[in-house]
Amino acid sequence: MSDEHISSPQPVAQSTKSDEQEVPTKVIFVGVGGATCSGKTTLAKHLRRILPNSVIIHQDDFAPPMEEVPLHPVHGVQDWDSAPGAISWARMVTFLRHVKETGVIPPDHRSHDHLNEQQAVPVPDELADKWRAHFQGLQEKLESETKEKIIWGLVDGFLLYWNQDVVDQLDVKFFLRVPHDALKKRRHDRHGYHTAVQFDLLEGALWRDPPQYWENIVYPAYVEAHRHLFADGDVEHGKLTGDAEKLVLLETLEMTMGNAVEKCCSVLDCALGKLHPKAD
Repeated sequence: MSDEHISSPQPVAQSTKSDEQEVPTKVIFVGVGGATCSGKTTLAKHLRRILPNSVIIHQDDFAPPMEEVPLHPVHGVQDWDSAPGAISWARMVTFLRHVKETGVIPPDHRSHDHLNEQQAVPVPDELADKWRAHFQGLQEKLESETKEKIIWGLVDGFLLYWNQDVVDQLDVKFFLRVPHDALKKRRHDRHGYHTAVQFDLLEGALWRDPPQYWENIVYPAYVEAHRHLFADGDVEHGKLTGDAEKLVLLETLEMTMGNAVEKCCSVLDCALGKLHPKAD
């Protein structure tokens, strides 16, 4: 498995068997959510390089096949963004529950993320090295004491907090909030998105936004799927509501990627202490 993505079906962690028993695993799911082009995948990949025994699970890989994506009732184009039809929810929930219980990614799972363009947004080496050493030492200590292998599942998605069954699987939840104008520019600067690989070995097809797709479909769908998280439904400026319990808000246009990584690692360090009391 590369540092960048799951490019072939692989386990999150290979079960290690002794003559007597398997080593048990504890899977910690970390949600990294936000609008399209908010920087969530970039952040998840930085965390993937820092956290030992970690893997990224891309929500985009659970989009339905292209021929099953519904048409927008007003604009008459395929709607990849409206929450009810944009993700095969039952398939995603089943997948997350399986990984949580077994620590293993199903062998038929494939990702297309490596096909998408992503601009490099580096973080200082000393920052990454500091946290990598910290988590490596802490997990080695915990695993020695508990005889339980810790695995991090970084779940990256643009509709991560809409479906309650998905939310219930997440142990730590981050949300990257970026203003409308910045999101729009980033989306328009992209050349397209590769659609999910489903039941064969072919790479995902390339989707390019039709004219006015951002204005008519992408952003309205984002607002609709996330208004419940913010006071008065204000996804741009509103404070988190009770529906966003334990959601960590990152205003990433106001911080560097290094600041975002530092914040996330501090939160994950505290979360590991709560999930594993021996970490304190």
